[in-house]
Amino acid sequence: MAFGITRSELNAFKEKAQRGEIAILTHYWYDERFPQYKTVTKAGCSNVETLVKWGKQYGLKREWIHYQKGLPHFDLLGENARDVLKKEGLESQLKKFKQ
Repeated sequence: MAFGITRSELNAFKEKAQRGEIAILTHYWYDERFPQYKTVTKAGCSNVETLVKWGKQYGLKREWIHYQKGLPHFDLLGENARDVLKKEGLESQLKKFKQ
């Protein structure tokens, strides 16, 4: 479940990804497997090959793609998420979640 974002932000992320573009969205998140992280950044795209190609520049592997709810995406945590957000010019997401 996503916390700290609006329905319109979530819908914009989904719409962009479904158009075959790389969409990136950070939200509050908790998983007991990773208690040290408070947020997750999702990088999604309906075109898996586009997502794989994009992910390679960040050292992301095809086998790390999640296919939940029909939208292929990478889950990015910690330094990896910060690095991607900075390089993609999305520092606003870092500031919003005090990263």
